[in-house]
Amino acid sequence: MKKILILCIAFFAVLVTLVNIPNVSAAKPHYVITTDATYPPFDFQDKNNQYTGIDQEILKTIAKRQGFTYTLKPMSFNSATQSVSSGQADGVIAGMSITDERKEVFDFGTPYYRSGIGWAVKKGSDVKSLKDLKGKTVALKTGTSGADYALSVQKKYGFKVTYFNDSDTLYNDVINGNTQATFGDLPVIQYAVKNGTQLKVMNAKSPIEAGWYGFGVKKGDNAKLLTAFNKGFADIKADGTYDKIVAKYLGSSAATFTGNKKDNSSVLGILKSNDQAFLKGLWQTVLLTVLAIVLASIWGVFLGIMGISQVAGIRALSTTIIYIFRGLPLMVLAFFIYIGLPSVIGMKIPAFIAGLVTLILNEGAYTGAFVRGGFEAVEHGQMEAARSLGLPYGKSMRKVIMPQGLKIMIPSFVNQFIITLKDTSILSAIGILELTQTGTLIVSRNSQGFRVWAIVAAIYLIVITLLTWLSNWVEKRTRA
Repeated sequence: MKKILILCIAFFAVLVTLVNIPNVSAAKPHYVITTDATYPPFDFQDKNNQYTGIDQEILKTIAKRQGFTYTLKPMSFNSATQSVSSGQADGVIAGMSITDERKEVFDFGTPYYRSGIGWAVKKGSDVKSLKDLKGKTVALKTGTSGADYALSVQKKYGFKVTYFNDSDTLYNDVINGNTQATFGDLPVIQYAVKNGTQLKVMNAKSPIEAGWYGFGVKKGDNAKLLTAFNKGFADIKADGTYDKIVAKYLGSSAATFTGNKKDNSSVLGILKSNDQAFLKGLWQTVLLTVLAIVLASIWGVFLGIMGISQVAGIRALSTTIIYIFRGLPLMVLAFFIYIGLPSVIGMKIPAFIAGLVTLILNEGAYTGAFVRGGFEAVEHGQMEAARSLGLPYGKSMRKVIMPQGLKIMIPSFVNQFIITLKDTSILSAIGILELTQTGTLIVSRNSQGFRVWAIVAAIYLIVITLLTWLSNWVEKRTRA
């Protein structure tokens, strides 16, 4: 068991080292920048699956002129801002409105875009004014200025609110009639409508409460990055580059970035035009699943052995660990490790490592519970017979109890493998670009939620079917 633990520690050390090796020149400052890549026309993936938009082109141009490099980490808006405030990332550019509350947490660069709030309803809706929202439900995106404004007038107009983390799900909720309206940044809603979203903007010519977007860093940190951004922004503003970037995304047809109708109007077209993105997402999902299955199984078996120890303290420790990590929701655990823990230990944790550790702790706890149950299911007489033959307790466990117990557990292992594969989708919340996050990015660009999620669901089913066949084959071989 000691050798297994040493190997696990060595594996993690190598993995952390590999993940943290920057593929950049040592002569240039390198930063980690977060964004919400589901916020077109400011932040999204284009038809070539490259991150683009007003924010991204501003950042790319400034970085080139100011001589720094960066790694972009796309995730939900709230996760992006929390990553910066916890020190996991150096800066955030995500169409973030500058507010007094945010100034308490972030230092902002020169405001780079003045926006206003718009509100929209489903085409053909009987809602004609804000007064018509009384008693109805409004869909809001968390962390946006649109959400802040809606809450400020909620009592006045008497509507209820519900929240979403991505724009496409929010828009479809309104289109499907579950909610009756939405508030958001006017250019974002207008871009969605231009891209085919079946909404009607109610105040296209009169934005509400215009405010400024800003590039943010953690308050008191990364002054060098903020200075570089401000200098670079002043340059692109002075020479007209900024105006060209804004005009490029607000003045062009959405098809310029989303691709032609043939690429987006059928499942086959979406699959062909995004095949590399789907493959990369699938690879990340499979890699996470395989590593988590192997390491969680080792950890789970270890916990199971501890659970039947002759020492009461060791049994209690096993029970406590299993209770804690089975009781914590997977997403809460992921946020704790990726966003909460770095502020305590004072070092960054790569998203992949945080996601992998999350799966190991959670899935390992479930594995430990059924491993302990499997060992306890072996007849007590087996242990007594082994001991009566002169075998010590440890050897009796290894030679007699464990082989029988592991055979009993095989169906449970198969189920846990499948659960682990599905649980990887939750890790998209901390910015891991696995299959689910890949689907989210594609949908934010082409607004083809039904077709994209049908493709993602089919891929998951195929992989789960193959994994089930493999597990059943292993089970038969083991029982033979």
